[in-house]
Order: sequence, then C-alpha cells, then structure tokens
Amino acid sequence: MMGRTAFRGVQKIMQPVSLVLVIAFGFHSAVLAELQSMNDGELSQVDGAGIGFVLDNFTFSHGTDEPDENGEQARIFRITGIKSTSGEAVDITVNHLYIAGDGSNYGENLIPVNLGRLINPWRIDVVDGNDIGVQDKAVLELAAPSKVAAAAGFDCLGGSAVAGSGTCSSRPANGGWRGERADMGLQMNVAVGADRSSNLNLHARSAVIDGSHIRLWGDDERRQMAGQFRFNLYSPEVSINACSRDGTSCGSRIKMSDFALELVIGNSLQPIFFDVDGSGNFILEVDAIAAPAAGQIAADGQRGGSDAATWDFYDDYYSNPDFRSNLHIGNFSVGDRDFGPARMEGMLIQHLKIQTKDLAK
Repeated sequence: MMGRTAFRGVQKIMQPVSLVLVIAFGFHSAVLAELQSMNDGELSQVDGAGIGFVLDNFTFSHGTDEPDENGEQARIFRITGIKSTSGEAVDITVNHLYIAGDGSNYGENLIPVNLGRLINPWRIDVVDGNDIGVQDKAVLELAAPSKVAAAAGFDCLGGSAVAGSGTCSSRPANGGWRGERADMGLQMNVAVGADRSSNLNLHARSAVIDGSHIRLWGDDERRQMAGQFRFNLYSPEVSINACSRDGTSCGSRIKMSDFALELVIGNSLQPIFFDVDGSGNFILEVDAIAAPAAGQIAADGQRGGSDAATWDFYDDYYSNPDFRSNLHIGNFSVGDRDFGPARMEGMLIQHLKIQTKDLAK
C-alpha cells in the first residue's frame, strides 16, 4: 500500500531491535515524505488502509536445552502431548532457532540484519478480493516485501548483486551495509520414550522470501476459512546435517546451493480450505477444480470449435504461471560428493487433502 501514497510513520525503539511501523493511508498524488513522529491527536485521525513494518538492526536467537552458567534450564520451544503408535510419549524440542545477518556461520556468529525496506515493507492489509480473483470478498493479507521490476531489483541469489540484476527488493549485505537478507536456522531433536535422537540442523544462508504471502477469507458456501499461500525461498545455500547431542560429532552435511523454491498452495480457482473435524483433527484441503456450468471443448482441443468461455477457463487454469510451483537447485552435494543440479518446474496442485489423526487411540 505504499505506491502513490502520502504517509507519516510511528517509530518505536526496542533494544536490541529497532521496529519501524509505517501506516499508509489516504490515496493522493505522489508525495515524497520522511518518517515523522505522530502525537495522540494525529494518530486518532488516521483512517488506515493497512500496516507496513520494517525490522531494523534485528537479531533473533532462541534458547538451548543445555543448562546456563548458573545450572538453570534455559528457555526452549518444546512440543509435547504426542504419542507414538506404541503409546510412548513423543517430545520434539527446538534447541536453537535464529534469524540474523549474512555471515553467521550456521548460527555461531550472530550479527544484525534488516528485514524489509521503507519503500517495500512487510505488510498486514485487507485487500479487495476482486483485484486478486476472489470475488466480492475482503481478504486479509500478510505479505513479505513484494517482487519488483528487474530494472529496479536485485538478483534473488547473488550475494554481490547490484541494482537492476533481478526482481527481489531485499538487498544483499555490502561492506558496512547489513542488507535485508537473513541467515536462518534451527536445531531440533525428537525423543520417543527414553530414546532421544541426535540433533537435526537446518540452515539457510542469506535467505530472501520476497513475493511470499498468506491470504485468508471466509467461504460462505462451505462455511470454512479459505486462503491462498505462496512461499518463496531463495538462498545461495540450504543445508541439513545431524550431530550428536553434545555437538562433538556430526554426519555429512547435505548442501543445496543456489536454492530457489516457489511454492504455491491454493489459487483464485482452487483456494485452500481449513477445517477441524468432530474428533478435533485438523483438515487442510485443496478441492478438485469446479468445471464451468456449461460449455464443451472440441474433440481437437482447439478454441475455434469449443465454447469460448469454457476454453478460456481451462486455458487460464493450466497456463497461468501464478498457479504453479517451481524448485531449482544449482548443485546437490553430500559431504564431498557432488550430484549436480536438480529442477522441478510447473508443478500444479490439482487436489490435496491433509488430515491429522490421533494414532494413540
């Protein structure tokens, strides 16, 4: 909501993070504005269309399962209440979760990073569904910085990318500039009964998720929450390895270099539906596409002999790149063994149903 908009902003400083909220409102002619403080009277008159936010000088590092220097247990993130098929308690523990600047060395050296830009922030907004193919609905959108024209953006993977080299708005670190590309990772392990596994480590270096979004609305016919989910992840390196719980020995690291994932679940013709059944289990479903009410496709498949509206409906569904998912890996390696590139393009989810089950019953 930043284009051709007059705005002021609210700035709040929190240590060790600077959080900048930019509240966009009032569509007017293009105006150049600087971030200014607003008093309570001015804030009370804001008629906001959405909220944009930028995290400046940001570092996040969460917990470890090891005792601290005083012998006290540190704070961790743990999932419990799960049972195995044999009835044993399953405990999933996230020992370390971090978001930091490029160059963190797999979370060992955490430095700050910026997330979002004032000209292209993260957004929480209510958008007109008619503009995105969801007719006559108000849609809640949570979105990362949007993609931009290649002439103004940066290559999504290049660590030394310059302006005009790609479609990502987030800039790589450059000298003293920390950029908007984050190192991210987690360390977790799973215990089944008294048997706790080794630590599993997942890392993404200099990651960009520009163009990602979640959109949610209510479906009147099914009386369920519906949505669209798009997750983009671009990283020069995504890696996975397992280590002993004390970290003294690790297995071979699996590396995926020049990693580009563009995952689409749900679209304007086939949204995701969220539900909970009578036993409390969660259901996520992308239903089969509903065919047009009338109209036939010619035997030769050509538009000339077909009902034009029906032909156009299916042509849009099967040819629209916004409905399709892609995965590119520049090189896949395990330890010192290279297996070369991998690519999956144009994946279309035509029907998907995921339902949780309580295996302990």
